[in-house]
Amino acid sequence: MTMGQTQSGMMAAAALMLSGCAPNASAPPIAPAKPQRIVSMNPCVDAILMEVADPAQIASISHYSQDPRATSIPIEVANRFVANNGSAEEVIGAKPDLVIAGPHVALQTLAALKRLGIPVVSIGVPTSIVDSQKQISEVATAVGAPANAAILNAKIEESLAAIKPTAAAKKALIWQGGGLVPGAGTLANDMLTRGGFQNMSQSYGLKMWDILPLEPFLANPPEILFTGNQPGKTDRVLSHPALLHLSSKLRVIDFPSSLLNCGGPTIIKVAERLKRAQGKVS
Repeated sequence: MTMGQTQSGMMAAAALMLSGCAPNASAPPIAPAKPQRIVSMNPCVDAILMEVADPAQIASISHYSQDPRATSIPIEVANRFVANNGSAEEVIGAKPDLVIAGPHVALQTLAALKRLGIPVVSIGVPTSIVDSQKQISEVATAVGAPANAAILNAKIEESLAAIKPTAAAKKALIWQGGGLVPGAGTLANDMLTRGGFQNMSQSYGLKMWDILPLEPFLANPPEILFTGNQPGKTDRVLSHPALLHLSSKLRVIDFPSSLLNCGGPTIIKVAERLKRAQGKVS
């Protein structure tokens, strides 16, 4: 090899390293075009998988999906699958050819999967309907069924189109246990707006997810309160006598907390709930 050839080789290697494509660089593992052993560590992804994947592809789902208080899929469906607690040992033991993780998976677990060359797709928390639909497409593509994303997203669009916005948006609030309220920048806020309701969260100066004290609530109550905690029954704050006196002005509509856990197909359930709510308050 001549001196010129040696220098050319060194320059080529340097160029590869600068571009992240060095010969010994570890490229991220790539999942098969149609994975056969999918492990989900994200309960919201579980719900999407039920719509876009072949059940035979699903090796394991999140244990949260088998908790009646947290699941976003029918419990009888969730119980057909093996569940994992999100530990690296369990996930690796399932021998996956694709792992779909959520934002709360431990970094050590993700690092262990990467070291073993197991392909991982990480899905975050959607902040809008559009964001959720993009995630549906991402999951469906990852499992080798992109056409199924189009089907599910079309169902979501149909459910949203069925909601007819009222002439004047009713002032509304989603209230969960202890006064937890979703505000601007959340999927729940986007859903309320698409449903023709005005989310009062911002009028109280609340952040994306925040606690609303009782005093400002009483001083400026909404017209509609969406909550899974009924006044006088399961929520200490909602049982306050001062709040009960608002019963003639405040319309309380059942809204289970499970409707706030995920996007994906849950959007269809929320749209149906908002449509029924419009019928009660119009």
